[in-house]
Amino acid sequence: MNGRARGLRNLRAVLAPVAAGMCVMAAAAAVLVPALGSAEGHDRPGGGASSPSATHHAYGPGSAPAAPAAPAAAACTADHAAASLRPSPDGGPAVDRIKEKGQLVVGVDQNTYRWGYRNPATGKLEGFDIDLARAIAADILGPDAKVVFKAVPTNQRIPALQKRAVDMVVRTMTINCARKQKVAFSTSYFQAGQQVLAPKTSTVKAFDGSLRGKRVCTAAGSTGESELAAQRHGARVLTVPNQLDCLVRLQLGQADAVVTDNALAAAQAAQDPTVELKGKPFTDESYGVAMNRDDTDLVRRVNKVLDDYRGDGSSDSPWMRAYRTWLRADMPGISGPPSPEYSD
Repeated sequence: MNGRARGLRNLRAVLAPVAAGMCVMAAAAAVLVPALGSAEGHDRPGGGASSPSATHHAYGPGSAPAAPAAPAAAACTADHAAASLRPSPDGGPAVDRIKEKGQLVVGVDQNTYRWGYRNPATGKLEGFDIDLARAIAADILGPDAKVVFKAVPTNQRIPALQKRAVDMVVRTMTINCARKQKVAFSTSYFQAGQQVLAPKTSTVKAFDGSLRGKRVCTAAGSTGESELAAQRHGARVLTVPNQLDCLVRLQLGQADAVVTDNALAAAQAAQDPTVELKGKPFTDESYGVAMNRDDTDLVRRVNKVLDDYRGDGSSDSPWMRAYRTWLRADMPGISGPPSPEYSD
């Protein structure tokens, strides 16, 4: 038995007291969605397998090279990073390409409970991000839309879009100016913030000096990694491909704390009742649907879908229904989606 197998066996033991569905999700790490470079996994169970800890993924021989960056509609500033192109129902090169293929290829997470994960009882991908991806596909391709989900590690989201291995990424991806130099974003569909996750018994109190000397885990390519690079508070930083790997290392005693979005941390705390969020969020994180920078028509089409998804602010809007289904139990008190901001 190799080290990873022993680790997963130990993890199952740690999660034994947790509800059965949650236990399976953390222990199995939801490895059923094919990663980039493997066979396509359509929107039904049994699409293939992938390793959640692989740092690099080979892209298929048919993947197109990265296209030159399209000019931005307006200069990006930190205060208005979430501004995007105005919505439009019209088609264009990117939308037409998706229609010609007859399918929408979406980069997603397969490891994050509540957001993008494989339900062990049904074998289907579920979560807040998965519902949104299906809504986008239905708008472009109709009610019987074919969706191909591809597992994309955190640090491979941007390369996947630049190489056109996926049409878009719907994966709790924070909008910021540095990323907008490389990919395009929709308007914000959820507001979160970086926060610390640690065992309830830990002396870690927040993103502060209590991290000194601690082993702090975060995902490579995440905003958590950027925040720790700017201010470590004396911590020793451990990076992994996916955020769930941090929870595994926390449970195996290989890390003392995790820095990640509070939305993801809340989902991890729901899986393991021995951990909790510490302190308060110390950043503002706007999640957006990411696309290739050249696909401006697709950005506008997705923003139109998001307008419909937010609805009129009523409790019966698709966004509020998804929130109640997936997030309210762990993140109560959210009254509605963030308002869109436009750059043109």
